[in-house]
Amino acid sequence: MTFLLNILWLIFGGFISGCLWLLGGAILALTVVGLPWTMAAWRIAGFVFWPFGREIVDRETYDGEKDLGGGCVGVVLNIIWFVFAGWYIALSHILAAVAEAVTIIGIPFAFKDVQLAALALAPIGKKIVDKP
Repeated sequence: MTFLLNILWLIFGGFISGCLWLLGGAILALTVVGLPWTMAAWRIAGFVFWPFGREIVDRETYDGEKDLGGGCVGVVLNIIWFVFAGWYIALSHILAAVAEAVTIIGIPFAFKDVQLAALALAPIGKKIVDKP
């Protein structure tokens, strides 16, 4: 069932959304200032291309590894991200979720867009893992 949902997701907007996340990451990579967020954007793109059967977890609680998402640095990076990009990307995912939730078939897709909106608000320190 997750395979079918992922295929439908790709056909009805997931491919375009994933490509936009990849493009955003590439633009961030072109600047020295945007490098801390590049990998987060590409990680989100991977989730956008194939979201069903996967989940978003906090990196520290999942495997205990320390990275930019841990501590004060991650908080500062997420605040900067929220101010300059996160809120309006999250708003676009929420608007897509509202449009998808109008139909019964679109409800699973709306839930994924809400997850993407939450992830778009603060992507540093998150990890995408396969569901058990």
